[in-house]
Amino acid sequence: MAVAQAAAVVTPVVAGAAPSISPRPSSRGPAGAGGGLGWRRRPRGSARRGLVIADAFGGQYEDGFGDVELEIMNYFTYKATQTVLYQLYEMNPPAYTWLYNYLVVNDAKEGIHFLRALSKERQDLAERVMVTRLHLYGRWIKKCDHTKMYERISHENLELMRERLMETVVWPTDDTNSSDKQD
Repeated sequence: MAVAQAAAVVTPVVAGAAPSISPRPSSRGPAGAGGGLGWRRRPRGSARRGLVIADAFGGQYEDGFGDVELEIMNYFTYKATQTVLYQLYEMNPPAYTWLYNYLVVNDAKEGIHFLRALSKERQDLAERVMVTRLHLYGRWIKKCDHTKMYERISHENLELMRERLMETVVWPTDDTNSSDKQD
């Protein structure tokens, strides 16, 4: 019964989707690499018209966490670039100015693409960012308490669910007691 209800809820959403939806390649990897919802058209000979779900809702993590690893790599590239920028501010103001202006145009959160472009412009700064990135990752691995992180995520999930429950509960009002006294 629950499956039929879920299908009834999902059906209008799928049927109401725009007819031109198609998976677009992401800058973070190939289409569908991180799971997500992908759409494709049914073959022309199909009896039913419309869209079909091509991928699972929420991701397919049985294969791996490549998208998460990419985000971590990109973040450490960004963090290393900020660290190098701070160091250059203190020690080499002309290089700081150059890197600052470069960051205005290029996003350090692009990870490998950013480093590839930076190495074409200034190999010395690209190498410095790469070494700093590796160093920061090594420090993070030593400091990261995976058990504590798991507990933190669990606690945050619980708090969010509790907040949502409190928002959706209809509390009885005191109007029932006051109406009895007026009679």
